Amino acid sequence: MLPGPAKLRGLMPDCAPMPLPPPLDLVCHPAAPDPCVRRSGVTVAREADGGLDVRYRLEGGLDGLRLPAGGLPVERLWAHTCFELFVMAEGGEAYREFNFSPGGQWMCFDFSAYRARIDSPAMPAPQLDWQRSGDALTLALTLPASALPASALPAGALRLGITAVVEHADGSHRYWALGHPPGKPDFHHRDGFALALPATTP
Repeated sequence: MLPGPAKLRGLMPDCAPMPLPPPLDLVCHPAAPDPCVRRSGVTVAREADGGLDVRYRLEGGLDGLRLPAGGLPVERLWAHTCFELFVMAEGGEAYREFNFSPGGQWMCFDFSAYRARIDSPAMPAPQLDWQRSGDALTLALTLPASALPASALPAGALRLGITAVVEHADGSHRYWALGHPPGKPDFHHRDGFALALPATTP
């Protein structure tokens, strides 16, 4: 499925800001420490309709990284610097992977179980707001409830895997996540779905 263009926050109607919880730190995979990025973090909040408000932040020597400006094959955004989000219904097996590239592109993939790819349905574009200021790269995004896996609706409890792929100027990669399973980096592993979000209440 080819996604539509992401919506820009500046074009959306104003609404009252939603309080966000304290940020969570992403951890670089221990097999390859990151000499450029000193910190990566995220905050996540559940919208009243069950959607997600996610804020990523990456700090460090950004000039030492490859930050795509667009024009990548959307099926391979994950092969370059990007933020990622994996969404699974609590207790389920199916999940949806989202990739968000600094060039403004995005993509999603659906899986019926661990790495078992299936077709993705049409869905609304997320609201994406990328910013680069000094040594920080940030992304504020909103995913409506209708963009979440059907198994997570209506507004059920979720398990999230939150990750970042960092591509260095030399073409090497570093892998950041809330948690890493044993062995090589594997964002699809169930142990990586480290954040539990409760169901929303009416």
